[in-house]
This record gives sequence, C-alpha cells and structure tokens, in this order.
Amino acid sequence: MAIIKIEKKKTAWLWVTLGLILIAAFIYFMYFNDGTKETEKVPETTDLIGVNENNNIVKAFVDFIETDSMKMSLDHAFTNEALLKLTDATNAMADEVGYEVKADIDKVKEYAVVITKDPFDTSHADDIRRATDILTNVLQNIQKAKYPGLTNEAAELRNASSAINPDVLTLDQKDAVKSFFRKAADLLKKMN
Repeated sequence: MAIIKIEKKKTAWLWVTLGLILIAAFIYFMYFNDGTKETEKVPETTDLIGVNENNNIVKAFVDFIETDSMKMSLDHAFTNEALLKLTDATNAMADEVGYEVKADIDKVKEYAVVITKDPFDTSHADDIRRATDILTNVLQNIQKAKYPGLTNEAAELRNASSAINPDVLTLDQKDAVKSFFRKAADLLKKMN
C-alpha cells in the first residue's frame, strides 16, 4: 500500500490578516476613540469673549484709564502708574487664560521705573515705546489664543503703540501715549 502524504497548507495569510485587524483596532482606539461616549464629550472653546472673568486687577486698570484725572508731567507719574497698572492687568489676564508672561512683565516694570528716575532724560519715549511694544505683543498673543473675535481691537492697540515715536519727547506726544492706554483698556475690558 502506498502512503499518501497530505501537506497542510501554510497559514501565513491567516496570520497576516489577524495582524492587520489588530493594527486597525489599535489605530481606532488610539486616534478615534478617546474613551468617552459621544454624549460625554465637551466641545473645546477657544473664544472666551462670552466668558466674564471679572478680574479686579483688570477692572482697576480700566477704571484708572477711564477716569484719566492725572495730567502727564515731567515726572512721568501718570505714565509710570498707567504702565504698572497695565502690566498688572496684563499679568492677571494672562493668569486667567494660562499664558506665561513673567519675563515680559519684569522687563516692562523695569522700563516703568526708569522713566521716573531722571525727569530731564530725553529717552523716556524710547523706554515707553519698548514697554508698550512688549505689552502689545503679550496682549495680542492672548487675544489670538483665547479671544479671536477681538482682532480689530488688538490691531488698534498695535497701531497705538506704533504711534508713540521714540525720537519725540514724551510730553510732546501726550495724546499718543494716552491713546495707547485707552486702547489697552478697551481690549482688556472686552477680555474681562
């Protein structure tokens, strides 16, 4: 009698198919399913215009600028106080939205102190402009990240900062400096 050898077919195709199924399942669970049911998902909001922060530090700056009872003088007391209050308000708003600004804030505070040291120094406008540019950058970054609906206000603030001419004495451009603070107050008021 002859022995008939029966060879089993190789099952490589079965292992390949099983591997593809496992890879597909892994991809699905990693990228398409975050473990929550569809009804449990909370939409992520990036525009916080409708959210009222009611931050008292921001409100204090806005009130200071809106009352505008101080005159700009040679000692730059108004500009110093406005810069410090704006710096605090910007820092407070950055904290509200989780934006790190410590290095920028520290630099602006240095400029605010410098403008009060020598009333006859002719470079105060330059220091003020540097401070306003830093604050404008910070506020514009916060606006882009969390308040995209305030693009026009941020652009107006940028223009107001650019209007402060570092080559002109500060007291000869009081309106430009005060305009910057009014635009900053307007933007922060809408963020707050």
